Amino acid sequence: MSLGELLEQTVPAMGYELVDWDMSARSRLVRVFIDKPNGVDVEDCARVSNHLTHLFAVEEIDFERLEVSSPGLDRPVKQLADYARFAGQEAQLTLRAPVDGAKRIKGKLRGSEGDNVLVETATGVKSFPFETITRARLVPAIDWTKR
Repeated sequence: MSLGELLEQTVPAMGYELVDWDMSARSRLVRVFIDKPNGVDVEDCARVSNHLTHLFAVEEIDFERLEVSSPGLDRPVKQLADYARFAGQEAQLTLRAPVDGAKRIKGKLRGSEGDNVLVETATGVKSFPFETITRARLVPAIDWTKR
């Protein structure tokens, strides 16, 4: 079983969303990003980290360090369902090929229609095939008046 498959089975079973993960072959660092409806805290990260450390030992996953954290305010938008989940929030998308001369699109997510993602830009709502999006992240909305 691959590391990705192991994480996809384990993290949701613990009550968390597996947002993303990566492993650096050179430093053997495994990073796991988790979330839950009301956000994650240090105790959540510690719980998942302890569980994964034991699981990796049993499954003989070769790693040196493990980091478990929240995805942050600029969390990645990875699944098609995420575009509906985060509808109304601003996001930055990177496309495989330029559309109207731009590979980077910034706008409000408006959900999805079939396999297409809807994004409201300054020039209107545009539709992008999900498979043409190489990367997408939420743009944090910070209200500086509430400091």
